[in-house]
Amino acid sequence: MNLTLDKKRKAAMLKNQLTLILLAAITGVFSGAVVTIYNVLTAYGEEYSAEWYKGVLANPGFIPLLFLALAAGAIVVGTAVKFVPLARGSGIPQIEGAIRGGIVLRWFRTLVTGFAASLAAVFLGLSAGSEGPSMLVGGCAGCGVGKAGRQGARRTRYLITGGASAGLAVAFNAPLTGFLFAFEEAHKKFTPEIFISAFFSVVSGVLTRNGLRLLLGLADPSITVSPAFQAFDLGVIGSFGETWSAMGAVAIGALVAGLLGVGFYYAVLAARRLFGRMTFLRSTGKFLIPFLLAGAFGLVSIYEMGGGHRLIEAVGTNGGTADFSVTLNFAAPVAVALAVVLVMKFIASVCNMGCGVPCGVFVPMLAMGACAGALVSLAAQGCGMSAEYSDIVVMVCMAAFFASVVKAPLTGIVMVFELTGSYNFNLLLPVMLGVAIGYVTGRLLRTEAIYDVLLESFLETDGVARKGIVERYTLRIAEGSPADGREIHDLLLPWSTVITDIAREGSDGIVPSGVTVLHAGDVLSVRTETDDRGETFGELTSVFGKQDTDGS
Repeated sequence: MNLTLDKKRKAAMLKNQLTLILLAAITGVFSGAVVTIYNVLTAYGEEYSAEWYKGVLANPGFIPLLFLALAAGAIVVGTAVKFVPLARGSGIPQIEGAIRGGIVLRWFRTLVTGFAASLAAVFLGLSAGSEGPSMLVGGCAGCGVGKAGRQGARRTRYLITGGASAGLAVAFNAPLTGFLFAFEEAHKKFTPEIFISAFFSVVSGVLTRNGLRLLLGLADPSITVSPAFQAFDLGVIGSFGETWSAMGAVAIGALVAGLLGVGFYYAVLAARRLFGRMTFLRSTGKFLIPFLLAGAFGLVSIYEMGGGHRLIEAVGTNGGTADFSVTLNFAAPVAVALAVVLVMKFIASVCNMGCGVPCGVFVPMLAMGACAGALVSLAAQGCGMSAEYSDIVVMVCMAAFFASVVKAPLTGIVMVFELTGSYNFNLLLPVMLGVAIGYVTGRLLRTEAIYDVLLESFLETDGVARKGIVERYTLRIAEGSPADGREIHDLLLPWSTVITDIAREGSDGIVPSGVTVLHAGDVLSVRTETDDRGETFGELTSVFGKQDTDGS
């Protein structure tokens, strides 16, 4: 009997996994194609906006026209996200909410609006990254595949995970970073379904990216790996541990980056409260502030504009053979230029996140960490550190800032290796030290993962949370169902669903916990909040198997 049951369970699991593999691969192709086009356009937009601002500086009479265009753009973008609130902000909190079942994703309108509105922000010269919107667009693509394939809510949520992971991987050309982000940030757990959806979506997404860029003439066919940031040379890392001044610079730089990340976290929360009180022009007028600030900052330095790729490349020294090339549009020492750009990037990113401008802050956060690292490196060189270690200090500070704000240390560590194209494992210890310092600094000063906090705020204030009343169900676990033989914490259940009691033959009753293993024949008492009892019942039966009753 047990052998027969085990065979049924394995056969059902294999069928589910093969179906998910196919759908995840399709998701990766769709996500990879759309996100590649989006990132090609944003790269062009960054170059276009930089040239536009240079032209305005050369002809000051056009400055009023610049600010008029920015004001018009602010009203248009603000109006667009008012009607499609899921396109607001970086996109990552919304996608995480959809993955966890708390947000119903209207995938097509969100994809189109998020794509267009965030692209407009880039063309207008805002401090706008493309990685967050890439995840939003990718997640929408995954949702679209699920809807087109008439998949249930549970499997569609896995496809949203795969699409978002592929979006991040394609934007950075960093498959491991995108893959790991699904576990550490999106779901905060590891299951075979999450692995399959993220892995196969990322693989097919990156392959689609590379093929499409080759067809467009944007890639050298002789180059198989092209890191996001190529101005860094970490070849000196072998002797790094022997140089105490360099190790000290890493520790101090990580602490500075961690403290800067804490300041950024609390500034964003304060900015959201402040912008939330602004209602002029039917709440679209508040978008004037970040857009007009972007214009003022862009006239000071082009290194504040865009996501931050240009800025990060400018603080790379190729192992100390080049100087920092960050400049202002007026004469200033390099340390002053770095400090001014850092302050402007900080203020612009805080305003963007606080207001809800549809643009990413993933790369802007890395750019702020890089800028802080460059300033620490300058100070350390004044104290005797060799300039050849500067790139290491900068990269560690990027990871430390990220870990302090996002609370995803493993992603931060892997990201350093992928984005620099360096797989020298002698780098592992200083990166781990920097990430640990940044992460602990954030925890000691009572910060939470920024995207989780933004998701909670988004659900409370933007009217997209699933609303409903408390419903209770009685469900029996069917043989071979996804829940049969699985621990409770491994299951992807509907939003706010709790198993309150388990009745099992031969037992007086089981008080469930996350590690409780469920078996065929168990009768569960389930409590959830829902606005559609029938839909939620269908989602529950996709986990626990078909029922003889409606669960009442």
